[in-house]
Parts: sequence; structure tokens; C-alpha cells
Amino acid sequence: MSTALIIVIAIVVLAILVAIYMASRSQQAQKRDDQRVVASEHRQEAEVSRISAEKESAAADEQAAAARRQAAEAEERARAAQQAHATADAHEEHASEIDPDADNDGVDDHADHDHTAAEDPARRTI
Repeated sequence: MSTALIIVIAIVVLAILVAIYMASRSQQAQKRDDQRVVASEHRQEAEVSRISAEKESAAADEQAAAARRQAAEAEERARAAQQAHATADAHEEHASEIDPDADNDGVDDHADHDHTAAEDPARRTI
């Protein structure tokens, strides 16, 4: 074989090796780009999930606050009702004390707030 033929074969082999190397680099670059796209999609899905979770958390916090507010309002109404009952009892007792026509024999018909006892004289306590 001639020297020229050996040089041409070496150049062709070298060109094939460079082409294989370039193709390999191109495939690796494409694979990295594909992985970047997939990673970006995962990040977007994570952000959507995070926003949804924060929204649900805020809704749960709001619902819990509303429940606490309702409980506080119910407690306040119960106290107001209790105070209204106490005031009504005090007025009733005072009226009984100052009424000249009231039977003041020591029997308090309204002290136990049992309306069935007021209707049935046998159930009254002396």
C-alpha cells in the first residue's frame, strides 16, 4: 500500500471517529434538554400543587376561625340569656316582695322555673 492510501484511510477513520463523537455529544445534549423539559414540567406541577395546598390551608384556617367566632357568639348569647333570666328572676322576686296582694307565706312558686309545678298544685314544694 502506498503512503497516500494509508493517509487517506487514516483521515477517513479519523473523520468517522469525529462524526461518532459529535453524534454522541449531540445525543447527550438532546437527552439533557429533554430532562430539562421534564424537570420544568415537574416544577410547574409542584407549583400548582403548592398553590392548591396553600388555598386549601387558607380555606381551612378561615373555616376554623368562623367556627371559633360562632362558638364565641354562642357563648356570649348564652351568657346574655343567663343574665336575662337572672334579671327576670330578680324582678319577679322584687315584685313578689313589694306586692301587697301577693301571698307572702314563704312559698316561692317561680324559684325552680318548673312550669309544670305551677300548673299542678300537688307538685309544688313548700
